[in-house]
Amino acid sequence: MDPVFQRIRARQDKFDAGQELLDLLQDPFAGQLQQTSFFAALGTSVLFTLGIAIAFSFLRPYNQSVYAPKTKHADEKHAPPPIGRKLWSWVFPLWSTTEYEFIQYAGMDAAIFMRFVEMLRNLFVTLTVFVLAILIPVNLTQVDVSGEGRAWLAMLTPSNVWGDAQWAQVTVAYGINAIVMFFLWWNTKKVLHLRRRYFESDEYQNSLHARTLMLYDLPKDRSSDEGIARIIDEVVPSSSFSRTAVARNVKDLPKLIAQHDHTVRKLESVLAKFMKNPAQLPPNRPLCKPSKKDPSFSTYPQGQKVDAIEYLTQRIKTLEVEIKQVRQSVDKRSSMPYGFASYSDITEAHNIAYACRKKHPHGSTIKLAPRPNDIIWNNLPLSASTRRWRRVINNLWITLLTFIWIGPNAMIAVFLVNLNNLGRVWREFQTELVENKTFWAFVQGIAAPAITSLVFLVLPIIFRRLSIKAGDQTKSGRERHVVAKLYAFFVFNNLVVFSLFSATWTFVAGVINRTGHGADAWDAILEENIADTLFLALCTVSPFWVNWLLQRQLGAAIDLAQFWPLIYSFFARKFSSPTPRDLIELTAPPAFDYAPYYNYFLYYSTIALCFAGIQPITLPAVALYFAIDVWLKRYLLLYVFVTKTESGGMFWRVVFNRVIFATMLADLVFFLTCWVRGEGAHHTHALAIVPLPFLMLLFKFVASRQFDDKIRYYSTLNVAKHPESGLQKEQRLRSERLASRFGHPALYKPLITPMVHQKAQATLHIVYKGRLSDGREAGGMDGMSVSGYSDTFALDPMNAGKPGKQMNTHVPGFEFVSDSHMDFEFYKNRPEFADEHGQGDLFGADADRMRPGTPGSHGGESDYSRPGTPTMNAMAGGMTGFNRPLHRAPTHEFNTAAAGYHSPNGGRASPGPGFPQGMGYDRSRSPLYANGNGSNTALVQDAAGMGMGMSMGAPAPSYSNNSVGGGRDRSVDSFRMAPTPGPSTGALGGGPRGYSNLPQAEADQSPGDADPSQYDYFRGNARSQRRPGEGW
Repeated sequence: MDPVFQRIRARQDKFDAGQELLDLLQDPFAGQLQQTSFFAALGTSVLFTLGIAIAFSFLRPYNQSVYAPKTKHADEKHAPPPIGRKLWSWVFPLWSTTEYEFIQYAGMDAAIFMRFVEMLRNLFVTLTVFVLAILIPVNLTQVDVSGEGRAWLAMLTPSNVWGDAQWAQVTVAYGINAIVMFFLWWNTKKVLHLRRRYFESDEYQNSLHARTLMLYDLPKDRSSDEGIARIIDEVVPSSSFSRTAVARNVKDLPKLIAQHDHTVRKLESVLAKFMKNPAQLPPNRPLCKPSKKDPSFSTYPQGQKVDAIEYLTQRIKTLEVEIKQVRQSVDKRSSMPYGFASYSDITEAHNIAYACRKKHPHGSTIKLAPRPNDIIWNNLPLSASTRRWRRVINNLWITLLTFIWIGPNAMIAVFLVNLNNLGRVWREFQTELVENKTFWAFVQGIAAPAITSLVFLVLPIIFRRLSIKAGDQTKSGRERHVVAKLYAFFVFNNLVVFSLFSATWTFVAGVINRTGHGADAWDAILEENIADTLFLALCTVSPFWVNWLLQRQLGAAIDLAQFWPLIYSFFARKFSSPTPRDLIELTAPPAFDYAPYYNYFLYYSTIALCFAGIQPITLPAVALYFAIDVWLKRYLLLYVFVTKTESGGMFWRVVFNRVIFATMLADLVFFLTCWVRGEGAHHTHALAIVPLPFLMLLFKFVASRQFDDKIRYYSTLNVAKHPESGLQKEQRLRSERLASRFGHPALYKPLITPMVHQKAQATLHIVYKGRLSDGREAGGMDGMSVSGYSDTFALDPMNAGKPGKQMNTHVPGFEFVSDSHMDFEFYKNRPEFADEHGQGDLFGADADRMRPGTPGSHGGESDYSRPGTPTMNAMAGGMTGFNRPLHRAPTHEFNTAAAGYHSPNGGRASPGPGFPQGMGYDRSRSPLYANGNGSNTALVQDAAGMGMGMSMGAPAPSYSNNSVGGGRDRSVDSFRMAPTPGPSTGALGGGPRGYSNLPQAEADQSPGDADPSQYDYFRGNARSQRRPGEGW
């Protein structure tokens, strides 16, 4: 044989890994399509879901901290209905709880989420009946080929239905659009009704943010208190003057506090591991590397570790001193280009916000202020141009990530779903695969789902960080953006690419092949018939989506079972050394992550709508999922999860728009079906579909114009066009004094103190021999000896703040927690714990009503303190804080957990404006705190604040103001609350009038006389108070 032919033959016989890879990429998701049958998927899904529900029913009565933590921690007003210990007792409250009760128990965001899920359930049940009644008979009877040898699911598709039978597709398309529009309109009306009730609720009417405007992008010459008032006057000159506060530059204070929190937690972890068995300490003390953020980092030997306990305690003390100095010097810094304006009337604040919604006086923006805990403070100083540029960069990154994921997604589908494919391109691995089939079968079953699940868990975190980098100013706004980005990512990569990748690859390869043989490119494109290729690809992939949707039930059941919290809690307690703080957080209600769940439900809905005409069985599959999950999510939101940052139901517009988009995407699939299978040169069936996307867009704009402003604003009267309304309001505001202001949390947030287990109390002084003052007891002296010994005299240390009283003998600077108090119940109102677990809204400590230590935010300090000025040393906290009215957890020597004990301030960090409480037990009060009335506490601070509750048996005081009985005076800083004769709640303790009914200001001195440099921005005269909904 000719040697040339021998070389050619050898080259043909040679293994070509590249060609094998190209062949596999032509249909990368073929392995995933070889799933179990429809009935197998349905059976396994239902059986596993039922089994998990039964297991949950058995576990629930014995694990209340995991399956019903809110029944223990919520106050009486927000506590969900009690559940019995019987097997199915948890089912009945889900049926009996109305939507209005659900709002009270779980919050507005949770209620809107449940209304969305219920809307999807009702929508797809209706679509199931409508679509199956029309398409199934047509697709089974109007085929032009025999059904022998075809799978029954394939027979339900319109792949072999031609001609006038496609009018059924047109009818279904119009019907789906009409039904979707009906459900969206109906439920948006219900959402509007819920928002109006929310506006009229006591929580909203008494909240600070409801009557506050936020202004940002302020020019330099308007970055002052007076400048904010002048900007508002330019837009709405007839409005009453507000109390305004421009922000101050806190510079590196937030970073210092973050470093302090991190260092405290690290010290707690070191102590927990080192003192796990205090009776038998390890021979070697723990070591750590100095922090690179420590200014003295360069003084330590490079690469050498230091004593962890000594270094971390000293680092904490240094940070606390630095934080204290920065807080005291805040007013020496420049102002920031944002601020707030508070009004005494919610209606006026919303009217002004509505009038300013499209105006930008001097380049600034005026809008309703979010809740203080909702603000991303670091992004407020950003200029409009900076935010705009960051958004562009952020969108480019997300677009790049979306397209880059196509490659890994295809590789996972090709190789990890079926490892035999990897062996086809890698002969050495094929040998390994044959020798160890069992092991690699195990890897194949776990690898792809594990990697995919990990990506889906990490994606929300990535998108959140990108949104913060892009300049999002609120956490709730960031979450809405995350929903939008996740939805776009999932629809493109997991629906469009997954369903059409093979068809697109085949089309491109065919065009390249034809043009390679000399054909014209346009003729090659026409001959390949891309429309028919895409349509057949959708028909081929449709059985996979049916099975995939049926298997979603398992994920819903796993959510209910809370397996991960159970497993994590067990291993954390048994096989690690958790800190007291970790154990307390394990008992706290977890925060519900709305963004991924909204995305999942929108994604499932998009799949069902897009394949409604291709494979009608997708509709009952997704309807079954929502019919089951609506009850499971209702239980979780009622009894398990809390809303970390309440937005008042502002997610609705985001999901509304995505449902509109999903319907329009479904219209494109109907158009494709009618174009390919409809007869006639003019494609009459397809052209009949063309108006539908435009009708949906028109519906969106009409609904937006009808509902958006009413949902967002309490009142939409444009005071700029109706100045007489402002004048009428002006006559009602003269007597009100309002000084509630927003402040950066770095200015007032208490510093956390290291928590140590009580069993380590006796030996901690041996482990640590430094000098620190007590972080939670006033009167501690920095110079005291921690070990209790002196160079000269062996005397007991005395309390500097309490003459004649012995100093606390515990090791100062630490908080000891006993086993019985390692529970979120005792710490739920502390900011350090409440920040991650609902901000105390469900626990009777709404931070929006009372913000401890915020300058000018309560009656206990001057109405005219400068904005951003920290005026209370009580909030210092930490290891070196003085006069902090937070006491350590009860021990055997100091026990506040006795029956009937109540904290005078409901467990809050400091006294502040309160609201009349009913007599009797108040679940909102934590038994942890006991704010002393001794001489070492801040007298004016503790006395002037309005008491949170009355002692047992004390009659309610009456006031000679115009507040409605039992209600809260809207002006929390009123100086004209002279009590009528009668007992005072402040007698021998804190109260509205201070100790022993002593006034905190001269009777003949008005607040304005206290500081002539301050200008009174109020005008108008007295008006009577009103309850929400009563009218004038």
